Amino acid sequence: MMKTTVTLSLHFVTHTSLCVPQRSKHTLQQPHSRIVVNLPISYVSASSSSSPSLFLQQMESTLKQQLHQKKKKWFLLLITSLFLLSLLIILSIFVSHDLSSKPTESQKPIFVESKLRVHTVPSTEHRVPRLAYLISGSIGDGESLKRTLKALYHPLNQYVVHLDLEASAAERMDLLRFVEGDAVFREIENVRVVVRSNLVTYRGPTMVSNTLHAAAILLKEGGDWDWFINLSASDYPLVTQDDLLHTLSSVPRHLNFIEHTSDIGWKEFQRAKPVIIDPGLYSLQKSDVFWISEKRSVPSAFKLFTAPRCLHGRGRKCRSRGRWCTERVLNWRPGGGLDLIVDDGGDASLLIHEGVKVEYEFAKSGKVSDPNSTDILTFRLCLMTTSSAWMMLSRSFIDYCIWGWDSLPRVVLMYYANFLSSPEGYFHTVICNADEFRNTTVSHDLHFISWDNPPKQHPHFLTTDDFQRMVDSNAPFARKFGHNEAALERIDKELLGRSADGFVHGGWFGDGNTNSSLPSYIVKNTTNIRPGAGAERIQRLISGLLSDKDFHGKQCV
Repeated sequence: MMKTTVTLSLHFVTHTSLCVPQRSKHTLQQPHSRIVVNLPISYVSASSSSSPSLFLQQMESTLKQQLHQKKKKWFLLLITSLFLLSLLIILSIFVSHDLSSKPTESQKPIFVESKLRVHTVPSTEHRVPRLAYLISGSIGDGESLKRTLKALYHPLNQYVVHLDLEASAAERMDLLRFVEGDAVFREIENVRVVVRSNLVTYRGPTMVSNTLHAAAILLKEGGDWDWFINLSASDYPLVTQDDLLHTLSSVPRHLNFIEHTSDIGWKEFQRAKPVIIDPGLYSLQKSDVFWISEKRSVPSAFKLFTAPRCLHGRGRKCRSRGRWCTERVLNWRPGGGLDLIVDDGGDASLLIHEGVKVEYEFAKSGKVSDPNSTDILTFRLCLMTTSSAWMMLSRSFIDYCIWGWDSLPRVVLMYYANFLSSPEGYFHTVICNADEFRNTTVSHDLHFISWDNPPKQHPHFLTTDDFQRMVDSNAPFARKFGHNEAALERIDKELLGRSADGFVHGGWFGDGNTNSSLPSYIVKNTTNIRPGAGAERIQRLISGLLSDKDFHGKQCV
């Protein structure tokens, strides 16, 4: 007896009807369609008469087993597939329901420009706003900056403080230690010191660059805030932060408080056409700007905006948009020359004029025709306010200035890099040339500023003699303050309720928390706002600005 293994190619149909090879004597039913199977079969040889029959039985049994196994295998795969498909359908139904129930913030546009234009503004009705402050200073301003910071501090706000490179390294390090050493600042972590200081010159573009630098830091690290306010160490608040936050709770968050006008007048010749270079862009030592001999034309790709200028009138005060300027008579003796500086890019510029003709003549040539024709020439002197570099800007507009998705902010920035006193025109020009922001402006810088009489080149330092006028202005901020402790102490005592070297008392901080640790009290009471008399003053100012019957007519004109 011999064991033999044979591999056969068999033809069969799914119902197991078989076609036996022709050499077999047994022929099974012929199928309509055939499947070829290579089948290894082992059988034991017996007598010649029984071997074919036994072989066929073994083969049929083996085929049935394999077909049964294949059916079972495909049946399991089919059941598994149906189960997974059903599970996938159920999950897709629930997920699509969750997505459809979410707000439209998930339905964002595809293109980059459109994405950046989207600015979802949360409901602002009576929500306590958050403010983002830049407080900047230069050499000798360290102590003033610290005092201004504490007078402005509130846990809801964000702060960036900066001493420029003209300040000594010791003074800058002292400011850093002051912030890092304060327990409240450490707990809340909302005060940031610019360690890598910038060189800032007021007359050049470096002040704009520094402002944008601080704004970018606040956008990146400052969390949720609503308005950006830039101040200097010479500024000081006239109201508490509780007063200001309470009043701003009902003010639309898209509004921008910035003085502006397109009536550039004499600045076309004194500012727009001259080309200056600011060494502060490339030097570590501060030096004055210098002029290029060639002139340039006024831009045609965008319209220049600056601050209100004075209007000239006889026998009455000289009125600007929202300000009254001093009108004086100046005696100009023959051969004496001009006794004032026409323009040096400071806070204010003085012009001798006899109507627009004389104003333009002096701007172009630096002299007035035939000044010695009489013994005494009488000209009217009017203080020409330049554009204010101080403002309160909405977060959406700051986003636009930093991202610049239609490139206007970058183009205007490059233009103002060669513009004398660019801080007094850059933001004004950008906001009034941007379609989505030109109708968001309020022409006021929220500052009280006082000028000498007769006016000088810069506003005078405020003293206690100016106290009542500060209060009556209803402005939340005032400038300029020197190191006059008496004026600041009176503001601390009568307007802010601030103790020496301390914080301003409010809903978040007061004498009533002596039984608990200060950081714990702050964290639990950051939104506890207690407005005082200052809130009423600010409300009068803002209500007057927004209720002006010609409010919309004054926007970006």
